[in-house]
Amino acid sequence: MTTNRNDGHHLEPRPVRESQSQMAEVVLPNDANPLGNLLGGKLMHMIDIAGALAAHRHSRSYVVTASMDHIDFLLPVHIGDLLILKSSVNRAFNTSMEVGVKCWVENYIAGTTRHVASAYLTFVAVDQHGRRHTVPAVIPETDEEKERYEDAERRREARKKETERKGAAKQIG
Repeated sequence: MTTNRNDGHHLEPRPVRESQSQMAEVVLPNDANPLGNLLGGKLMHMIDIAGALAAHRHSRSYVVTASMDHIDFLLPVHIGDLLILKSSVNRAFNTSMEVGVKCWVENYIAGTTRHVASAYLTFVAVDQHGRRHTVPAVIPETDEEKERYEDAERRREARKKETERKGAAKQIG
C-alpha cells in the first residue's frame, strides 16, 4: 500500500487532548443477552466507534480499524445502565495510531460509576481511495498520557513479534 500525504493536511504534532472523545448510550433490551447483560460483541462495536472518533480527531482524516489488540471485560453492563466510552490516541506511528478506550457505567438512579471495560485498538489513516498516509505525532502532556505513550511502543513491539511468530508458524504448517 502506498503512503501519501499530498492532501494539504498539516502534520504538526498534536496533544492527546485534541483527540479525546466521549460517547454515551443507554443499554436497551435489544442489546442484551437473556440474563439482561450487554452483549460483548455490541460493546466491542461501540468500542470500535469510540476509538475511531479519537483517531479521526487526531489524524483529521478517514481511518480504518487495523486491530483490537486487547480488551478486558471487567464487570457486566445491565439493561438500563448508561454506558460512557472515553477514548484518546495514545501514540501515533507513521500511518497508524494506537487508541485507548475506557468504558464506564453510570447508574443514574443509584448515582454510581464503575469502570467496566478497557481496550486498545490500532487505526490506520487513509485517504478517500483507501491509501495509507502519514499522521501527526502525539504530544503527551500529563504523567498518565506519557505512561500510555511509552506503553504503546511496548505493545507495538509485542504485536510485531506475534505477527512474525504467526508468519513462521504458517510456513511450518
